[in-house]
Amino acid sequence: MRTRFTELFGVEHPIAQGGMQWVGRAPLVAAVANAGGLGFITALTQPTPEDLRAEIRRCRELTDKNFGVNLTILPAIVPPPYAEYRQVIIDEGVPFVETAGSNPVEHLEHFHSAGIKVIHKCTSVRHGVKAQNLGVDALSIDGFECAGHPGEDDVPGLILLPAAADALEIPFIASGGFGDGRGLAAALALGADGINMGTRFMATVESGIHQNVKDRLVEAGERDTQLIFRQLRNTARVADNAVSREVVEKLKAGAQFEDVRDLVAGKRGAVVYETGDLDHGIWSAGMVQALIRDIPTCEELITRIVREAEEIITSRLAGFVGAPAAV
Repeated sequence: MRTRFTELFGVEHPIAQGGMQWVGRAPLVAAVANAGGLGFITALTQPTPEDLRAEIRRCRELTDKNFGVNLTILPAIVPPPYAEYRQVIIDEGVPFVETAGSNPVEHLEHFHSAGIKVIHKCTSVRHGVKAQNLGVDALSIDGFECAGHPGEDDVPGLILLPAAADALEIPFIASGGFGDGRGLAAALALGADGINMGTRFMATVESGIHQNVKDRLVEAGERDTQLIFRQLRNTARVADNAVSREVVEKLKAGAQFEDVRDLVAGKRGAVVYETGDLDHGIWSAGMVQALIRDIPTCEELITRIVREAEEIITSRLAGFVGAPAAV
Protein backbone atom coordinates (compact mmCIF):
# COMPACT_ATOMS: atom_id res chain seq x y z
CA MET A 1 0.00 0.00 0.00
CA ARG A 2 1.32 3.40 -1.00
CA THR A 3 -0.20 6.51 0.50
CA ARG A 4 0.93 10.05 1.17
CA PHE A 5 1.83 8.88 4.67
CA THR A 6 4.10 6.03 3.54
CA GLU A 7 5.81 8.31 1.04
CA LEU A 8 6.32 11.20 3.49
CA PHE A 9 7.71 9.02 6.27
CA GLY A 10 9.39 6.38 4.13
CA VAL A 11 7.67 3.37 5.69
CA GLU A 12 6.34 0.23 4.06
CA HIS A 13 2.86 0.19 5.58
CA PRO A 14 0.42 3.03 6.44
CA ILE A 15 0.35 2.07 10.12
CA ALA A 16 1.76 4.06 13.05
CA GLN A 17 2.21 3.24 16.72
CA GLY A 18 1.72 6.53 18.50
CA GLY A 19 3.21 7.65 21.78
CA MET A 20 1.82 5.94 24.88
CA GLN A 21 2.92 6.87 28.38
CA TRP A 22 4.71 3.96 30.11
CA VAL A 23 4.26 1.83 26.96
CA GLY A 24 6.19 3.46 24.09
CA ARG A 25 9.60 1.94 24.80
CA ALA A 26 12.39 0.73 22.54
CA PRO A 27 11.45 -2.98 22.14
CA LEU A 28 7.91 -2.18 21.00
CA VAL A 29 8.97 0.73 18.78
CA ALA A 30 11.70 -1.32 17.12
CA ALA A 31 9.32 -4.22 16.52
CA VAL A 32 6.86 -1.89 14.79
CA ALA A 33 9.66 -0.43 12.66
CA ASN A 34 11.00 -3.86 11.73
CA ALA A 35 7.48 -4.86 10.66
CA GLY A 36 7.28 -1.91 8.27
CA GLY A 37 5.29 0.54 10.39
CA LEU A 38 6.24 3.78 12.12
CA GLY A 39 6.83 3.59 15.86
CA PHE A 40 7.29 6.38 18.39
CA ILE A 41 9.23 6.29 21.64
CA THR A 42 7.34 8.23 24.32
CA ALA A 43 9.77 10.90 25.51
CA LEU A 44 8.18 11.63 28.89
CA THR A 45 8.09 7.96 29.86
CA GLN A 46 11.81 8.46 30.33
CA PRO A 47 12.52 10.22 33.68
CA THR A 48 15.17 12.58 32.27
CA PRO A 49 16.36 13.80 28.85
CA GLU A 50 19.48 11.67 29.25
CA ASP A 51 17.32 8.62 29.83
CA LEU A 52 15.57 9.45 26.58
CA ARG A 53 18.94 9.58 24.83
CA ALA A 54 19.74 6.10 26.14
CA GLU A 55 16.34 4.79 25.01
CA ILE A 56 16.82 6.16 21.49
CA ARG A 57 20.21 4.46 21.31
CA ARG A 58 18.73 1.22 22.66
CA CYS A 59 16.10 1.33 19.93
CA ARG A 60 18.81 1.78 17.29
CA GLU A 61 20.43 -1.41 18.54
CA LEU A 62 17.17 -3.25 17.87
CA THR A 63 16.35 -1.88 14.40
CA ASP A 64 18.11 -0.30 11.46
CA LYS A 65 14.87 1.32 10.31
CA ASN A 66 13.64 4.82 11.08
CA PHE A 67 11.43 5.55 14.09
CA GLY A 68 10.23 8.67 15.88
CA VAL A 69 9.79 10.18 19.31
CA ASN A 70 6.53 11.44 20.82
CA LEU A 71 6.69 14.71 22.76
CA THR A 72 3.40 15.37 24.52
CA ILE A 73 3.04 18.95 25.77
CA LEU A 74 0.59 19.30 28.63
CA PRO A 75 -0.01 21.94 31.32
CA ALA A 76 1.71 21.08 34.60
CA ILE A 77 2.46 22.76 37.91
CA VAL A 78 6.11 21.88 37.32
CA PRO A 79 6.50 21.33 33.56
CA PRO A 80 9.08 18.83 32.33
CA PRO A 81 12.18 20.34 30.69
CA TYR A 82 10.67 20.20 27.22
CA ALA A 83 13.51 22.13 25.60
CA GLU A 84 16.02 19.60 26.94
CA TYR A 85 14.01 16.63 25.69
CA ARG A 86 13.69 18.41 22.35
CA GLN A 87 17.43 18.95 22.13
CA VAL A 88 18.13 15.27 22.78
CA ILE A 89 15.79 14.35 19.92
CA ILE A 90 17.67 16.75 17.64
CA ASP A 91 21.13 15.71 18.82
CA GLU A 92 20.34 12.03 18.29
CA GLY A 93 19.21 12.62 14.71
CA VAL A 94 15.69 11.27 15.15
CA PRO A 95 13.94 11.94 11.83
CA PHE A 96 10.31 12.13 13.02
CA VAL A 97 8.49 13.64 15.99
CA GLU A 98 4.88 13.21 17.06
CA THR A 99 3.62 16.17 19.08
CA ALA A 100 0.40 16.09 21.07
CA GLY A 101 -1.42 18.02 23.75
CA SER A 102 -0.82 21.76 23.51
CA ASN A 103 0.17 23.94 20.56
CA PRO A 104 3.56 22.73 19.19
CA VAL A 105 4.56 26.10 17.70
CA GLU A 106 7.50 26.76 20.05
CA HIS A 107 9.08 23.45 19.00
CA LEU A 108 8.39 23.50 15.26
CA GLU A 109 11.16 25.86 14.22
CA HIS A 110 13.74 23.85 16.16
CA PHE A 111 12.64 20.54 14.70
CA HIS A 112 12.32 21.83 11.15
CA SER A 113 15.72 23.50 11.32
CA ALA A 114 17.13 20.08 12.10
CA GLY A 115 15.27 18.47 9.19
CA ILE A 116 12.83 16.65 11.45
CA LYS A 117 9.30 15.99 10.17
CA VAL A 118 6.52 16.71 12.68
CA ILE A 119 3.19 14.91 12.88
CA HIS A 120 0.78 16.59 15.30
CA LYS A 121 -2.14 14.85 16.99
CA CYS A 122 -5.48 16.72 17.04
CA THR A 123 -8.98 15.85 18.22
CA SER A 124 -10.88 18.30 16.01
CA VAL A 125 -10.85 19.62 12.46
CA ARG A 126 -10.37 23.22 13.59
CA HIS A 127 -7.27 22.29 15.57
CA GLY A 128 -5.99 20.32 12.60
CA VAL A 129 -6.40 23.32 10.31
CA LYS A 130 -4.58 25.51 12.83
CA ALA A 131 -1.71 23.04 13.10
CA GLN A 132 -1.54 22.83 9.32
CA ASN A 133 -1.29 26.61 9.13
CA LEU A 134 1.53 26.52 11.70
CA GLY A 135 3.48 24.31 9.33
CA VAL A 136 3.35 20.76 10.70
CA ASP A 137 4.14 18.13 8.09
CA ALA A 138 1.28 15.75 8.84
CA LEU A 139 -1.54 15.20 11.31
CA SER A 140 -3.00 12.40 13.39
CA ILE A 141 -6.75 13.02 13.72
CA ASP A 142 -7.99 11.46 16.96
CA GLY A 143 -11.65 10.44 17.22
CA PHE A 144 -13.81 10.12 20.31
CA GLU A 145 -13.26 6.34 20.42
CA CYS A 146 -9.60 6.74 21.37
CA ALA A 147 -7.79 5.99 24.60
CA GLY A 148 -6.39 8.96 26.45
CA HIS A 149 -7.63 12.46 25.67
CA PRO A 150 -10.37 12.64 22.99
CA GLY A 151 -11.04 16.37 23.40
CA GLU A 152 -14.38 17.82 24.41
CA ASP A 153 -16.34 17.69 21.16
CA ASP A 154 -17.25 13.97 21.29
CA VAL A 155 -17.03 13.55 17.51
CA PRO A 156 -16.45 9.92 16.40
CA GLY A 157 -14.21 8.96 13.53
CA LEU A 158 -16.98 8.25 11.04
CA ILE A 159 -17.73 11.98 10.96
CA LEU A 160 -14.39 13.44 12.02
CA LEU A 161 -12.27 11.78 9.32
CA PRO A 162 -14.20 12.82 6.20
CA ALA A 163 -14.65 16.29 7.69
CA ALA A 164 -10.88 16.46 8.14
CA ALA A 165 -10.31 15.21 4.60
CA ASP A 166 -12.49 18.04 3.28
CA ALA A 167 -10.62 20.69 5.25
CA LEU A 168 -6.98 19.59 5.18
CA GLU A 169 -4.34 19.64 2.47
CA ILE A 170 -1.47 17.86 4.24
CA PRO A 171 -1.41 14.08 4.86
CA PHE A 172 -3.19 12.77 7.93
CA ILE A 173 -3.68 9.43 9.61
CA ALA A 174 -6.75 8.27 11.50
CA SER A 175 -6.49 7.57 15.21
CA GLY A 176 -8.94 6.16 17.73
CA GLY A 177 -10.75 2.86 17.29
CA PHE A 178 -8.39 1.13 14.85
CA GLY A 179 -7.13 -2.40 15.31
CA ASP A 180 -7.66 -4.49 12.18
CA GLY A 181 -7.79 -4.47 8.40
CA ARG A 182 -11.40 -3.38 8.33
CA GLY A 183 -10.41 -0.22 10.16
CA LEU A 184 -7.51 0.49 7.80
CA ALA A 185 -9.72 0.04 4.73
CA ALA A 186 -12.39 2.26 6.28
CA ALA A 187 -9.89 4.97 7.20
CA LEU A 188 -8.53 5.07 3.67
CA ALA A 189 -12.08 5.21 2.28
CA LEU A 190 -12.90 8.14 4.57
CA GLY A 191 -9.94 10.14 3.30
CA ALA A 192 -7.10 9.32 5.70
CA ASP A 193 -3.63 8.25 4.56
CA GLY A 194 -3.17 5.54 7.19
CA ILE A 195 -4.01 4.63 10.76
CA ASN A 196 -2.49 5.18 14.18
CA MET A 197 -2.96 2.49 16.82
CA GLY A 198 -2.24 2.61 20.53
CA THR A 199 -4.37 0.17 22.49
CA ARG A 200 -3.99 -2.52 19.81
CA PHE A 201 -0.20 -2.36 20.05
CA MET A 202 -0.41 -2.72 23.84
CA ALA A 203 -1.67 -6.26 23.28
CA THR A 204 1.36 -7.52 21.38
CA VAL A 205 4.23 -9.79 22.33
CA GLU A 206 6.78 -6.96 22.26
CA SER A 207 4.73 -4.59 24.40
CA GLY A 208 6.51 -4.32 27.74
CA ILE A 209 3.40 -4.17 29.93
CA HIS A 210 2.31 -6.95 32.27
CA GLN A 211 0.56 -9.99 30.81
CA ASN A 212 -2.51 -9.34 33.01
CA VAL A 213 -3.08 -6.03 31.20
CA LYS A 214 -2.77 -7.69 27.81
CA ASP A 215 -5.18 -10.45 28.83
CA ARG A 216 -7.66 -7.85 30.07
CA LEU A 217 -7.56 -6.08 26.69
CA VAL A 218 -8.42 -9.39 25.01
CA GLU A 219 -11.29 -10.02 27.43
CA ALA A 220 -12.78 -6.50 27.49
CA GLY A 221 -15.60 -5.17 25.37
CA GLU A 222 -16.40 -1.78 23.88
CA ARG A 223 -18.28 -0.73 27.02
CA ASP A 224 -15.40 -1.45 29.38
CA THR A 225 -13.93 2.04 29.51
CA GLN A 226 -14.65 5.11 31.62
CA LEU A 227 -14.55 8.79 30.70
CA ILE A 228 -12.97 10.66 33.59
CA PHE A 229 -12.52 14.42 34.11
CA ARG A 230 -15.65 15.26 32.07
CA GLN A 231 -16.68 17.89 34.59
CA LEU A 232 -13.20 19.42 34.45
CA ARG A 233 -13.29 19.60 30.63
CA ASN A 234 -10.15 17.52 30.42
CA THR A 235 -11.80 14.26 29.41
CA ALA A 236 -9.73 11.09 29.33
CA ARG A 237 -10.81 7.60 28.28
CA VAL A 238 -9.35 4.94 30.55
CA ALA A 239 -9.93 1.30 31.42
CA ASP A 240 -12.96 0.51 33.52
CA ASN A 241 -11.75 -0.52 36.97
CA ALA A 242 -12.40 0.22 40.64
CA VAL A 243 -10.30 3.38 40.59
CA SER A 244 -11.76 4.92 37.44
CA ARG A 245 -15.30 4.26 38.67
CA GLU A 246 -14.47 5.92 41.99
CA VAL A 247 -13.08 8.97 40.18
CA VAL A 248 -16.17 9.26 37.99
CA GLU A 249 -18.52 9.04 40.96
CA LYS A 250 -16.58 11.57 43.05
CA LEU A 251 -16.48 14.12 40.24
CA LYS A 252 -20.20 13.63 39.58
CA ALA A 253 -20.80 14.39 43.26
CA GLY A 254 -18.94 17.70 42.98
CA ALA A 255 -15.35 16.78 43.85
CA GLN A 256 -12.51 18.82 42.36
CA PHE A 257 -9.23 17.63 40.91
CA GLU A 258 -7.45 17.99 44.26
CA ASP A 259 -9.90 15.49 45.71
CA VAL A 260 -8.94 12.78 43.21
CA ARG A 261 -5.32 13.72 42.56
CA ASP A 262 -3.92 10.74 44.44
CA LEU A 263 -6.25 8.32 42.66
CA VAL A 264 -5.18 9.42 39.18
CA ALA A 265 -1.45 9.81 39.83
CA GLY A 266 0.58 8.64 36.87
CA LYS A 267 2.88 6.59 39.05
CA ARG A 268 -0.07 4.45 40.10
CA GLY A 269 -0.87 3.76 36.47
CA ALA A 270 2.74 2.79 35.85
CA VAL A 271 2.46 0.22 38.65
CA VAL A 272 -0.50 -1.38 36.84
CA TYR A 273 1.66 -1.97 33.78
CA GLU A 274 4.57 -3.23 35.88
CA THR A 275 2.77 -5.54 38.32
CA GLY A 276 -0.48 -6.44 36.57
CA ASP A 277 -2.64 -5.20 39.46
CA LEU A 278 -5.48 -3.92 37.28
CA ASP A 279 -7.15 -1.93 40.08
CA HIS A 280 -4.07 -0.16 41.41
CA GLY A 281 -4.52 2.99 39.32
CA ILE A 282 -5.78 4.65 36.19
CA TRP A 283 -4.57 3.20 32.87
CA SER A 284 -5.52 4.03 29.31
CA ALA A 285 -7.59 1.78 27.04
CA GLY A 286 -9.64 2.57 23.97
CA MET A 287 -12.96 1.19 22.79
CA VAL A 288 -11.07 -0.82 20.17
CA GLN A 289 -10.34 -3.37 22.90
CA ALA A 290 -13.61 -4.99 21.79
CA LEU A 291 -11.82 -6.00 18.57
CA ILE A 292 -8.69 -7.37 20.28
CA ARG A 293 -8.86 -11.15 20.42
CA ASP A 294 -5.24 -12.24 20.53
CA ILE A 295 -1.70 -11.16 21.43
CA PRO A 296 0.39 -11.43 18.26
CA THR A 297 3.85 -10.16 17.47
CA CYS A 298 3.95 -6.73 15.85
CA GLU A 299 4.99 -8.34 12.57
CA GLU A 300 2.07 -10.75 12.68
CA LEU A 301 -0.34 -7.95 13.54
CA ILE A 302 0.80 -5.47 10.89
CA THR A 303 1.02 -8.14 8.18
CA ARG A 304 -2.47 -9.35 9.01
CA ILE A 305 -3.97 -5.85 9.02
CA VAL A 306 -2.49 -4.97 5.66
CA ARG A 307 -3.52 -8.29 4.12
CA GLU A 308 -7.09 -7.92 5.43
CA ALA A 309 -7.34 -4.35 4.16
CA GLU A 310 -6.05 -5.30 0.72
CA GLU A 311 -8.56 -8.16 0.50
CA ILE A 312 -11.41 -5.88 1.51
CA ILE A 313 -10.45 -3.20 -1.00
CA THR A 314 -9.65 -5.46 -3.97
CA SER A 315 -12.16 -8.24 -3.44
CA ARG A 316 -15.08 -7.55 -1.15
CA LEU A 317 -15.70 -3.91 -2.06
CA ALA A 318 -14.90 -4.45 -5.72
CA GLY A 319 -17.54 -7.18 -5.76
CA PHE A 320 -20.25 -4.65 -5.00
CA VAL A 321 -19.55 -2.83 -8.26
CA GLY A 322 -20.86 -4.87 -11.20
CA ALA A 323 -21.50 -4.32 -14.84
CA PRO A 324 -24.60 -2.26 -15.66
CA ALA A 325 -27.76 -4.28 -16.16
CA ALA A 326 -28.78 -4.91 -19.75
CA VAL A 327 -31.65 -2.80 -20.99
